[in-house]
Amino acid sequence: MIPLLLRPGRRPMFPAARQLRPRPDGLVALGGDLQPDTIEEAYRKGVFPWDGRQPIPWYSPDPRMVLEPARFHASHSLRKLARQERLQVRLDTRFRDVMRACAGTPRPGQQGTWITGGMVDGYGALHDRGVAHSVEVYEDGELVGGLYGLALGRAFFGESMFARRRDASKLALLHLCRRLVHADYAFVDCQQDTPHLRSLGAVLVSRDAYLDALDAATAVEDHWPRAAAWVDEERDAP
Repeated sequence: MIPLLLRPGRRPMFPAARQLRPRPDGLVALGGDLQPDTIEEAYRKGVFPWDGRQPIPWYSPDPRMVLEPARFHASHSLRKLARQERLQVRLDTRFRDVMRACAGTPRPGQQGTWITGGMVDGYGALHDRGVAHSVEVYEDGELVGGLYGLALGRAFFGESMFARRRDASKLALLHLCRRLVHADYAFVDCQQDTPHLRSLGAVLVSRDAYLDALDAATAVEDHWPRAAAWVDEERDAP
């Protein structure tokens, strides 16, 4: 199956979500651009870029891995770490630094990174609009872990994470999920199936089921202000 070829600057960039026909590997289109409007449109239609280099590959896999925030599996040691003050968690203070740290983190089985400068620019512009967000983990003022993604309606789309200290990225995800539970988010889109994500509670759903959930979650007002306002009341719990 030949993927759809996209022209930069086209609006809308993608046809309706159910008109896209993914290949077995999930690829639906090549080309286009990484302008913030393009990226947001893609996520609203169940599509995400996998590489910032041209021709940009766009994916919409079947099945899709998602995580219900309330079903995040936190080990006893991770919960204990969350209650300690050795690591501090912040929100949306160094978004682009988190992206660059994710880009510089080696991945098993991968050479280089898909997070190019163009992606930092595109997602960074979405952060400036209040659409893209980062969760950051610090130790003695040093950024040692975190994650970033997009928030639309009641859906959070996780993009990447990194850790320079043991469990720092898991702590960021735990913190995010607690915020999302408070704000009644429907799911975190994890995109790809990995044993690590399965161990944290993520499950596979069909593309059709994902698109149905996506339509419902993005048809409502942005719930991120509620997530951002959450206060961690468990840090000092025994």
